Amino acid sequence: MASELRTDAPESQSLKVRNYSQGFAAHVPQYKRTRVWTWVRQSPLGAIVRGLKGCTREFAALLSDQPATMAEVSQLTAALDALQWQADDKTNREKETQEDAPIFLLSTGWRAGSTLLQRILVTDPRLLLWGEPLGEMTIFSTIAQTVSNSISRRNLQLWKEQHDPNSSELSTSWVANLYPPGSDFRAGLRSLFNQWLREPARTRGFTRWGFKDVRLGATEACLLRWLYPNAKFVIITRDPYDCYRSLADSGWGEVYYRYPDASVDSAAAFARYWNRLAVSWMQLPSGFPAVHIKYEDLISGKVDFRELEQWLGLEIREGIALKASVGGTTKRAQLSWYERLIISREATQGMRALGYTK
Repeated sequence: MASELRTDAPESQSLKVRNYSQGFAAHVPQYKRTRVWTWVRQSPLGAIVRGLKGCTREFAALLSDQPATMAEVSQLTAALDALQWQADDKTNREKETQEDAPIFLLSTGWRAGSTLLQRILVTDPRLLLWGEPLGEMTIFSTIAQTVSNSISRRNLQLWKEQHDPNSSELSTSWVANLYPPGSDFRAGLRSLFNQWLREPARTRGFTRWGFKDVRLGATEACLLRWLYPNAKFVIITRDPYDCYRSLADSGWGEVYYRYPDASVDSAAAFARYWNRLAVSWMQLPSGFPAVHIKYEDLISGKVDFRELEQWLGLEIREGIALKASVGGTTKRAQLSWYERLIISREATQGMRALGYTK
């Protein structure tokens, strides 16, 4: 028989259980507990007031928010070329290609259908896709940014002219700048991600691994491909109006691109973030191993899963995941006029790039 928690019991006292009259929390002002307030709030006047408050907040965010700056693909590519100037790790790369083929599922932000597609892909019991691992730490983006700004021309030249670490003359030579080969740096980064993400998947019996993420763009994808040459990338996008409507209606509270200083708490912040990711996909180099899926096609049955599974080397049973309704959040039929205006203004370039109309 289920037991009731009594407010006078010791267990209840240790949990600080409190009774509030009429179901209101202690911080709710007294005037908001009246029937008159409830009536006004539910009236047309209340709706107008809430609309004005929302409009004011969104336009204030539009004027104050600044988008996060991220490295461009060209920056990262130049830096990786510099790091590899002396490294000939062809043998290692061939071995890695044969051994490791992770799958990276990347999305244009939150509420774009990435979790649905993640659930579809893991219907293959050999695959484990981690979900946004420590996403608020922005580990991958931070590393990509750091590598993109990794070495100046002067230090690169010093690296090229440095003494052989095995030289007997080190104690009498200029060794202020003495680096291991760039291939060792790359191997070190791989070992970080292998130990953190690949090995835990393998110890659980999975032979394939990867992750889903909503914060990474083309620059981070290029870094991941540098580390894992045989990786496959699945990119999912969704109309930004629908994405933001679903996010704003989710009731999740605070959402962060990077905790605690980069929150996504307004239409402007979301649209700028979405736009940066959307535009970035146009920077992927030719031949990059990626397939682009629109959420709208996913839910309307226009995705060829047989072609997708053949390309990924999986056996997908999409019907299992598609039958389950998980994580729906949208409540409103449409966004307010000011939210649409702000998103239209801030995400124009990305919408055009991905084929979404304003």
